[in-house]
Amino acid sequence: MSQIIPVRAGEELDLVTLEAFLRSELASLPSGRLQIKQFGTGASNLTYALKIGEWEAVLRRPPLGPVAAKAHDMEREFSILKALHPLFPLAPKPYLFNDNPSIVGSPFFVMERRHGILVDTELPGGMDCTDEIGSALSEKMVETLVKLHAVPYRGTVLEQISKPEGFMERQVHGWIVRYHKAKTDEIYEVELLTKWLQNNLPVSGEPAVIHYDYKLNNSLFTSDLKEMTGLFDWEMTTIGDPLADLGAAMSYWMEEDDSEPLKYGMGKPSITTNGKFYTREQFIESYARKSGRDVSNIHYYTTFATFKLAVICQQIYYRFKKGQTNDQRFARFGPFTEILIQHAFSMAHKD
Repeated sequence: MSQIIPVRAGEELDLVTLEAFLRSELASLPSGRLQIKQFGTGASNLTYALKIGEWEAVLRRPPLGPVAAKAHDMEREFSILKALHPLFPLAPKPYLFNDNPSIVGSPFFVMERRHGILVDTELPGGMDCTDEIGSALSEKMVETLVKLHAVPYRGTVLEQISKPEGFMERQVHGWIVRYHKAKTDEIYEVELLTKWLQNNLPVSGEPAVIHYDYKLNNSLFTSDLKEMTGLFDWEMTTIGDPLADLGAAMSYWMEEDDSEPLKYGMGKPSITTNGKFYTREQFIESYARKSGRDVSNIHYYTTFATFKLAVICQQIYYRFKKGQTNDQRFARFGPFTEILIQHAFSMAHKD
């Protein structure tokens, strides 16, 4: 199951105020007291499990303290889910959005709760990860990404809140700017890497709905691990270059032959490093077969995605170093940012 923990100190919600609000907005809630726990995974938005009797839901709000401009936009994520859920049912159904800070201290939205098996660093309950299981999960991840990229988005709000033209140029420029705004330490390779990214921009193909945070531990699966029951964290979703989405997925997809710092930089490595799952090359080849897209320039996208992941880690570390969060999990994000920058640099200049 997905990791549920007691609410961390300092991240509590006012049960009385929130329950009164939910009862005023949602019809037919059962009797009983509101119970709140927290999803322990994730390092960005705060996500809570709500329960009243048999009723369950999930609440998402921004992290505590100052946040980067345009980041953690709860109304945008709510709008994405509202438009996407009927077209792509793995996206949870949203229930309500509220921007009154008197309820939980920030804008937030509430959506349906999905249940399933979370696959992250190992299989649950001591299950043995066989070659068959690793291959099947890998293929399911490919298949789901291909289906998402085929969603007929035209005429929906997804089209209205996105600008696919010039997507990669804006992405590269924007993430470079974000890095410098969140910079805390000197990393030698940054200047050379960012120049390479600016000088080698690809020509994008047909745009598609992209998740842009697509990874194994943002998914839940049935108990037999054969089907996905939900896909989460739609904060960065937009209409853009689908190969950017594939590249982002590969930045998270560690493999057996990766360096020790890359695999262990955030603690226990992903289960995909155990040799039972697809390599990144196999994942990309399967995506190309199933989608029919030309992936000959994927090298650029995987390099950029690794830089983008480094910037995300740097933004989180910046908040920690500036005392905007006391979550000690984030202390390791600084060293890992440097590992990712160096890895992206080596990718950019690999023959």
